[in-house]
Amino acid sequence: MKLRCAVLDDFQSAATAAADWTPVADEVEVVSFPEHFATEDELAAALADFDLVVTLRERVPFPGTLLARLPRLRLLIASGMRNSVIDYAAAERHGVTVCGTASSSTPPVELTWALLLGLARGLVTEANSLRAGGPWQSTVGVDLHGRRLGLLGLGKIGSRVAAVGLAFGMEVSAWSQNLTKERVAEVGVQLASSKEELLSTSDFVSIHLALSDRTRGLLGAPELALMRRTAHLVNTSRAAIVDQDALLAALHAGTIAGAAVDVFETEPLPADHPMRTAPRLLATPHLGYVSRANYATYYGHAVEDIRAYLDGAPVRRLGGA
Repeated sequence: MKLRCAVLDDFQSAATAAADWTPVADEVEVVSFPEHFATEDELAAALADFDLVVTLRERVPFPGTLLARLPRLRLLIASGMRNSVIDYAAAERHGVTVCGTASSSTPPVELTWALLLGLARGLVTEANSLRAGGPWQSTVGVDLHGRRLGLLGLGKIGSRVAAVGLAFGMEVSAWSQNLTKERVAEVGVQLASSKEELLSTSDFVSIHLALSDRTRGLLGAPELALMRRTAHLVNTSRAAIVDQDALLAALHAGTIAGAAVDVFETEPLPADHPMRTAPRLLATPHLGYVSRANYATYYGHAVEDIRAYLDGAPVRRLGGA
């Protein structure tokens, strides 16, 4: 009898086409779920008959309480090599091996610039107006050349965002709690003296930090109040880095010119969530990692992880499980 593998949150029904699953086809039945299971009860019921699970990023938590309700589960694969919503100790107790995949920083860099440019040139407003027979030109775009781009974080993604900003002729500065003069010199940008200085002097602020106890709520109402009324905020990192209520208040009050976000504290975003109707907001449904090449990596490595597990030699193990 074949083992059963569940692929979660396959919204585009792309998982089986993105990679070659034939290396495990004789031993594994793959079932893709294009719908999202929002509660632990829904997940436990849906996954009760599965031996293997492939989950995308950190959208679906696997706490100990859920793992205890999945006695058949033996292999859990998460895209990427870091996942904060899996209880690794519980996985080990329940005999569940946890593996990851590679992930490219290119797609989120590209989406960051798609969002930033969309904000700067009013692309959604103008495109919707053109299609609806509305006014011919109703916005005046913001220039990038000569403007200041402030980056919160200068890691793999932040440094590549910086390179594009420099190519546009922007002044680029960066800040994070451990950022050094040596690191900013390597990238060719300026070191902001503080988070407050970066926020108050930037025309565009883009977030590229990992979520941790230190970065959760890093931008609240006092920090957003430091931003210029003409400034824009872009977040393709993690929603919880920005106080969502404070951001909504700033957007409604017009104390910042606009924001673009690709990440939300609850995903998928509920139909009645205020982020769906907030003014001055360009929002996308967590597309930062969604690209053909990245999906080929995610699911291709998932197949490799399954094959290695079946052969008794798991690869890309996470959390020591």
